[in-house]
Amino acid sequence: MIAVRRRFGQGPQVSLFTLGTMRAIDSAEQMYGVVEAAQAAGINHIETAPAYGPAESFLGIALQQLQQNQAAPTGGWVITSKLLPGLTLAEGQRQLHGLLNRLGLRKLHNLAVHGVNLPEHLEWTLKGEGAALLKWAVEEDLVTQVGFSSHGAYPLIEAAITSGRFQFCSLHLHLLDPARMPLAQKALAAGMGVMAISPADKGGRLQAPSPTLVEDCSPFSPLELAYRYLLAAEISTLSIGAAQPEDLTLATQLANANNPLNKREQRAFKQLREKGEHRLGKNRCGQCRSCLPCPKSVPIPDLLRLRNLAIGHDLQAFAQERYNLIGRAGHWWESVDGNACKRCGKCLPHCPHQLPIPDLLADTHRRLAAAPRRRLWG
Repeated sequence: MIAVRRRFGQGPQVSLFTLGTMRAIDSAEQMYGVVEAAQAAGINHIETAPAYGPAESFLGIALQQLQQNQAAPTGGWVITSKLLPGLTLAEGQRQLHGLLNRLGLRKLHNLAVHGVNLPEHLEWTLKGEGAALLKWAVEEDLVTQVGFSSHGAYPLIEAAITSGRFQFCSLHLHLLDPARMPLAQKALAAGMGVMAISPADKGGRLQAPSPTLVEDCSPFSPLELAYRYLLAAEISTLSIGAAQPEDLTLATQLANANNPLNKREQRAFKQLREKGEHRLGKNRCGQCRSCLPCPKSVPIPDLLRLRNLAIGHDLQAFAQERYNLIGRAGHWWESVDGNACKRCGKCLPHCPHQLPIPDLLADTHRRLAAAPRRRLWG
């Protein structure tokens, strides 16, 4: 199947959807099945990482078998892998050679710094041994271009984008959390490739939505509307962490859906927004971030976004799971919850909607605090 492809930095063009490999790790046979289905769906871009357990090894086996079966996308596969920040130059060189060996590649199209989540991660990349590692990888012709993924704060991502060091980035961009869309647009305007990280699962577990959200998005499924929202905004590619071939069904249907939103889709977006706003009433957080910084480092907009989702679209289970990862996921997620608010009131004059922020943080904590669940990784 020939599908639409988009520019991705300075490397080869990529399909509208990317196969993420973090969930196909039970066996090499499982990986082969999802990679074969991805090729049939018109996907030519695969994203993996050493941190995904045996994913790289299984992917290398699958790619070799598919080559033997003469099954590959037109122009071949485009592969992205990642290395964690903080490595010494020697260790980074060793790990890069290792991942190339596991994947059965002489050269990697895209190498990303896996999780530029803290200022020291960016410092390592731009000035430390990370800078030397990335320079060496490109000069030795082991890597075509370098990028980064981030779960970090808005200013940190903006600094990474404007540094001029990267040719692509992977960001959390979601239908129900559009706060980072201006960053994506800035990256695209600078000629960078942009991949949306987990628009389904981390976007609100849209593959298993609440009945309320299904009604809010009608006549489209929440996942279809989420994909179209990002594709219409010209995001380069959207990742799908497929565990089985069936997980790629919708991607197959939308393989060429790079057109602007049509009138039916626009009406559905308007309906989704209005229903959520109606349920939240005057206490809806608009995510403007004017309340920051908080003296106690409470990530006010991020916590109130979870409240928005729980009340606005009945995504209680998702919001509760995310809330209870706070302080338990290292630098991959927030470290301070709403209970840290001491009601100093410094945020109140800055809110353009005059929200009772301390009260809303307390309400968020009452609604969502519960026993934590285990992350997929870590």
